[in-house]
Amino acid sequence: MTKQFNPSWTLFALAISAFAIGSTEFISVGLMPLLVSNFHINLAQAGLTVSIYAIGIMIGAPVMTLLTGRLNRHRLMMLIMILFIIGNLLAASAPTFGVLLAGRVVAALAHGIFMTVATVTGVPLGTMIGQLGGWRWSFIFISMIGVIGLLADYWLIPRNLPLPSKATVRGIIRVLTNPQLLFALLVTALGYGGTFVVYTYLSPLLEQQMHWSASAVVLILVVYGLMVALGNTLGGRWANARPLIALFKMFSGLLITLLILSVTGYSHWLGLLTVLLMGIFAFMNVPGLQLYIVQLAEQNTPHDITMASALNISAFNVGIALGSGIGGQVTTNLGLGWTPIFGAIMVAVSLVLLLGLIWLARPAKSTDRHCVQN
Repeated sequence: MTKQFNPSWTLFALAISAFAIGSTEFISVGLMPLLVSNFHINLAQAGLTVSIYAIGIMIGAPVMTLLTGRLNRHRLMMLIMILFIIGNLLAASAPTFGVLLAGRVVAALAHGIFMTVATVTGVPLGTMIGQLGGWRWSFIFISMIGVIGLLADYWLIPRNLPLPSKATVRGIIRVLTNPQLLFALLVTALGYGGTFVVYTYLSPLLEQQMHWSASAVVLILVVYGLMVALGNTLGGRWANARPLIALFKMFSGLLITLLILSVTGYSHWLGLLTVLLMGIFAFMNVPGLQLYIVQLAEQNTPHDITMASALNISAFNVGIALGSGIGGQVTTNLGLGWTPIFGAIMVAVSLVLLLGLIWLARPAKSTDRHCVQN
């Protein structure tokens, strides 16, 4: 007799895995001061724990999609969670900073094939655990959540899920040679990545420049996570009807917020309020970017929708790696206060590219009054 699966419990199992995998990408954001102190490195080097992870996803998403496209989905979930747990345990036990980075890469390979939206809910919790017991316990905590997710996935995910359409190398070429899809991927990388010039170094920014205590930073990260959740929800609703126009407005709001932060970044309270406002705009664009890339793939490369989605995940992480890398160089050479300016520059370029996408969309909609609805 075939085992019956309750869809609600299956969703719950996936949610546990999503929490673990989503949290681990940004968990080191709250651990920056601890990593700097423990390994005797500078902020730019500590930022590699974010950018290296993002590079792992950037490469892993399309490659793992190609390699695992015909593998049973239940078995694939098991392999993903095991890989994720191994990577985080390697990071937790790392005797050197290089081993820590290696563990981040291993965990990132699991992330790239599984996640579409990274949650930041676990960052303040991981930060608090790190402050109380040391940064290693933060990675152990994430590994434990991964074990729970592994067991939940084993028992609650059906064994006979349908396979997606086959992903191919030619599919990658078709996606990347389509002007609209290429522009959309660049918008994802630069617009989403602009936030990470600042966000990667948010803890030292709050502590060193705005003079908040380490314990206060944990609470601030909780509120920041709530702002992100609010922004993500609003962004999903606003992007449904007219994703391009909605994205242009969202990135404009993010650009203005980053410019304001460059002025208020030294103020205790005004700086905090601006950071929370940045939280609303930071991930607001994610649902619209995902929706739009799928819509474009359906129109232009209908056989490569899975690969287009995987490449968009790569683009998100190109942005994270680029943003955190630029932020690291800025903090080293100019100081933390300059990070919002360079983040704003990245977002400004994405707005120019969005105007290009709006222009490219017009011929296809010339008979429609609302020529940029899609």
